[in-house]
Amino acid sequence: MKKKWLWAIGLALVLPIIGLYGCSVASPTTIEAVNLGGQQEGIWVTGQGKVTAVPDIATLRLGIEAQEATVSEAQTQAAEAMDEVMTALIDNEVAEKDIQTQYFSIRQVRRWSETRDQEIVVGYRVTNMVTAKIRDIDKVGSIIDAVAVAGGDLTRIDNISFSIDDPSAYFEEARQKAMADAEAKAELLARLAGVSLGKPTYISEGIQIPPPIYPRAVYEEVPIPAPALPPISPGEMEISLTLQVAYAILD
Repeated sequence: MKKKWLWAIGLALVLPIIGLYGCSVASPTTIEAVNLGGQQEGIWVTGQGKVTAVPDIATLRLGIEAQEATVSEAQTQAAEAMDEVMTALIDNEVAEKDIQTQYFSIRQVRRWSETRDQEIVVGYRVTNMVTAKIRDIDKVGSIIDAVAVAGGDLTRIDNISFSIDDPSAYFEEARQKAMADAEAKAELLARLAGVSLGKPTYISEGIQIPPPIYPRAVYEEVPIPAPALPPISPGEMEISLTLQVAYAILD
């Protein structure tokens, strides 16, 4: 009787092991089927469209820098000069909403004293920088000249950049070119592969926003005189757009 019980217990232990082994063999087959089902199908191409545009916005970064023996003197001098600069901008049809403060600081000016054998404070420097968006490109040179005269020796001009106010029309043209480029590539691949090209089954767009154009840095640490109108050229900028498109393959 004991032998029969022992045989029954042993059989009960073996059956779960066989079941577990069967599961472990079936798992790789299931995983492989999932991976195969996730593979891309059809003809995948990337089309690119580029459009050249002339900037219609100039952004000028400018300001005032004053240094005096006391904070009060430096701040008063800087404020008076900045008022003149702001007036010059507005008088030249730069809208107040297009003028924005970018940087303001009051710093100690130090130098090394040989007699004291340490740094000493010799004054205070006040810096006030703004950006001005100029919507009439033809007036950039005259505005720079007016600002230099208004701020006098305290004028600081950091840089100028160019951009496009509303690039949507250019993106539409670039999009059409990108789609035509993608279709041409797909048709070529289908012809080389000896298959017929179907309709698009997937489209993904990537827009490349052109960075502002910085033609030159015009920041000066020394006082800026009032020269003749500076020559300013906005040049051209490139707007680029890419499309990833998947086409079905017809039987």
